[in-house]
Amino acid sequence: MCNSETVPSMMRLKPLQTFLLATLCITSLAPTITFPAEQEDPESQHTRQWDFDGAAPGTLPSSFTVGTLFDGRAAGAWKVLITDRAKSPSQVLAQLQPKGTDQAHKLLLVEGTARTNIDAEVSYLAVAGKADLGGGLVWHATDDRNYYLLRASSVEQKVRLYRVVKGVQQVVKQIDRPVPATGWHKLRVIQRGCELKALYDDTVLFRICDQTFSSGRIGLWTKADAVTYFDDLTLRLLD
Repeated sequence: MCNSETVPSMMRLKPLQTFLLATLCITSLAPTITFPAEQEDPESQHTRQWDFDGAAPGTLPSSFTVGTLFDGRAAGAWKVLITDRAKSPSQVLAQLQPKGTDQAHKLLLVEGTARTNIDAEVSYLAVAGKADLGGGLVWHATDDRNYYLLRASSVEQKVRLYRVVKGVQQVVKQIDRPVPATGWHKLRVIQRGCELKALYDDTVLFRICDQTFSSGRIGLWTKADAVTYFDDLTLRLLD
């Protein structure tokens, strides 16, 4: 610590020693400067997640838009539901009221999510269904008739990757594999440019290059009489 007694003693030192001691004194008397920690995680600016726990039960989040069927009906009855079966308690987004077993596709899209390079995932719980039992993840949707779809079906025991063009499904890849009818399962897609990787329960199933849809929104999908809960929908924007 430098004080008033230090200065006279400095006069007896050689010039270089005096300079070094003076520098030390100035440094020790200077106030300590601290820098605040980062207030935001930079990664958070590139990630969006919907756990549906903040939405009013019986409604849809404002950014979610239900598609339409060819006959003009809404493509499913989607709503937020309170349930003790939620993956992250206590609410899910559910497709609850099937319109018969006419094989109709139930679809909703998330506004403001149109991007090219993405990593998207969602967890789903197959609750009921005879004609179909499972769910799907949609991405690069230009509208409710044109999009990519990764779909898992416990009835068919298959996972399929589709491109849907003008409402017509085209199978790009498919695999026969166990698709349990119980418990939560995860669908995930990672796409950069045309390069696409599709995963089911963190297992890579498909790697392809497809340029049909270069960008678009993400969304959720079911078929026929499938009653399905969705939770923890996540979108990460990639460079």
